[in-house]
Amino acid sequence: MKRIIFAALALAGLFAVTATAQKPWDNGRLRVSDNRQYLVHENGTPFFWLGNTAWLMPERLNRDEVEFYLTREHEQGYNVEQVQVLDSNYPTFNVFGQQAFDESFDFTPYTKPGVYGYWDHLDYIVDMAARQGIYIAMDCIWGGQINRLTPERARKYGHFIGRRYKDKPNIIWMIGGDIMGDKGMESWDALARAIKEVDSGHLMTFHPRGRTTSAWWYNDREWLDFNMFQSGHRRYGQRNGDGDYTIRDNTEEDNWRYVAMSFGDDGNGGTRKDTDGKYHVKGPMKPVIDGEPSYEDIPQGLHDFSAPRWQDYDVRRYAYWSVFAGSFGHTYGHNSIMQFMRPGVLGSFGAEKAWWDALNDPGYQQMKYLKALMLRVPFTDGRNDQSVIVSPNGERYDRIIATRGNDYLMVYNYSGKPMQIDLTKISGRKKNVWVMNPADGSVVFLGEYDSKKSVEFTFDGAYLRQSDRVLIAVDADKNYFSKDIKTIDI
Repeated sequence: MKRIIFAALALAGLFAVTATAQKPWDNGRLRVSDNRQYLVHENGTPFFWLGNTAWLMPERLNRDEVEFYLTREHEQGYNVEQVQVLDSNYPTFNVFGQQAFDESFDFTPYTKPGVYGYWDHLDYIVDMAARQGIYIAMDCIWGGQINRLTPERARKYGHFIGRRYKDKPNIIWMIGGDIMGDKGMESWDALARAIKEVDSGHLMTFHPRGRTTSAWWYNDREWLDFNMFQSGHRRYGQRNGDGDYTIRDNTEEDNWRYVAMSFGDDGNGGTRKDTDGKYHVKGPMKPVIDGEPSYEDIPQGLHDFSAPRWQDYDVRRYAYWSVFAGSFGHTYGHNSIMQFMRPGVLGSFGAEKAWWDALNDPGYQQMKYLKALMLRVPFTDGRNDQSVIVSPNGERYDRIIATRGNDYLMVYNYSGKPMQIDLTKISGRKKNVWVMNPADGSVVFLGEYDSKKSVEFTFDGAYLRQSDRVLIAVDADKNYFSKDIKTIDI
């Protein structure tokens, strides 16, 4: 019965959203913007990445479920699905019991005519995502397989998968997979270069281990188009026995720091100084994104299932901190969705909720407001600018993050504390000012303000009681927002 319901709902939604809708790649392939900070299409149209970690979709969903899930993703504004092509277990099977490859990395026996094999199902996922205007960020093989992935096998695999998907419009390549970048470096280089030999038209990145960024190892590689970091699932002060710690103590939740690291500064306008002298960013500035922040409904630290779980307000904080610090988009994650948890399956990391029920969780549904907000302004001309904040900035949850263009500025305040903002940082003698609640996208017009170097703003919520707000100020001569706007939505 559930299969029939999935099919009916997905089919109805599919026809509703794909009949006349323009696809993102109608604007041309994705490329790095001229200012090296964002992704845009070939015709210059901005691309805001709103991703989801759908790691086990190829392994765990059948065709009807794929269609249902991707339809819901489109409705909620998600436009990138991060998936594992080959997971950390060998051999990799899908829900139909079809195997992906063998010990020698031979794919020929698993692509037989007349058999709906592993790769046929992955083709179906890619094509169904394309019908919904969604990109598939293919993590080619999870890092746990690195000892099996010799450079020779990596080249063989890269040529195979590159040729198979080079003509699909909605592919983004992802090397690595939750692994330190210096482990198996020769194999990762071989895989990346083999794919690029047969497919030079799609962008490529590297997915690293938690609390690290690809910029530390691969920023100077010719195959790496943009950097990705994994801010991870630890709370402040939660080391869990890490030996070679890659960040300063008690900064675990500060995902904005990774953006600053990737751009070569400390997040406060100064030059970044490595804490241990080991990791240095090499080569040119490249766009950056948090490809795996703390998941909604996952235990803090992952392994103690009795620990508090990350909530919707946590995933909002990670999203706005990262984007306002300079990321070109953001990837959301949910404990149940990333592994497509269902009754009868032993979930990892204490997951208990069925994945289709997780689609109703608040954090999942709140990410679209960030995307809608950024697309209302010329955000690819903007940048992080902490000098907008006149009042002393805080640490941890009191950290305030500001982004601005020439004629707009936006400030994310997680704790709700009063703040002073410099309205002279953008053009215009008068500024229209709004405040947005990122939990529901609601917007209130605060009024027209004179351009002053220090204007105090206070909010109506209690301190740290889900009182996060976004302050929006725009040159009064611009019409990015109407004064009577009530909600920012897709």
